[in-house]
Amino acid sequence: MKIKNILVSQPKPENEKNPYKELADKYKLNIEFNKFFKIEGVPARDFRKTRINILDHTAIIFTSKNAVDHFFRLCKEMRVIVPETMKYFCISESAAFYLQNYIQFRKRKIFHGNQDFNNLLVLINKHNEEKFLLPCAEEQHKQDIFKQLEENGIKYTKAVIYRSADNDLSHLDISKYDMLVFFSPSGIASLFNNFPKFKQGNTLIAAFGPTTHKAIKEAGLKLDISAPTTNAPSMTTAIDQYLQKLDKKK
Repeated sequence: MKIKNILVSQPKPENEKNPYKELADKYKLNIEFNKFFKIEGVPARDFRKTRINILDHTAIIFTSKNAVDHFFRLCKEMRVIVPETMKYFCISESAAFYLQNYIQFRKRKIFHGNQDFNNLLVLINKHNEEKFLLPCAEEQHKQDIFKQLEENGIKYTKAVIYRSADNDLSHLDISKYDMLVFFSPSGIASLFNNFPKFKQGNTLIAAFGPTTHKAIKEAGLKLDISAPTTNAPSMTTAIDQYLQKLDKKK
């Protein structure tokens, strides 16, 4: 199978020297970027109606950078000053480092997993005396993480602080791409909302993160390339390894 056109469901990297450019040059690929959805924050006035008091909690669980952004946005809008004693539990190391955009890293208690919520749950269980706040997206209500927290007896509050909305993809000829690359369940939902008659056929599907992998399978699609793995911590590395194997078969 010849791979020529790849569509990545994210914005184009700002830096011209990036791993996707290296992939394109190495394999003579046409790699295009198009964000499949946009993030809309829940306004402070709507969040107040939930009667959730952020300062009633002693720890925050962050499952994405979007959650980080909108948590601190709400705090600013509502003039909530988060105490230095607050603990942060992040789904990945990159999400943990992202906190530096909002807090002084060295003064806070920050824990992180390895992109797998089961791994993060081990850390959460070690601090099960805390009262956790879980900022999340409106569409996250179907995810297993809430069930896992409840099964482990973790005291937590679910706080919906943002939601995703489909971007208009009608300008794309989705059938021309040999590979589609996804990073969230919202991207999968947008694919079918924009192209309800989409059939995978010979199109390769690449995806990052366990929740995205699950959404792909639930949508009846075949997952061809997955990341992160032990040998492929990034999406570009996973794609590179896949293309190397294809070349060897020629």
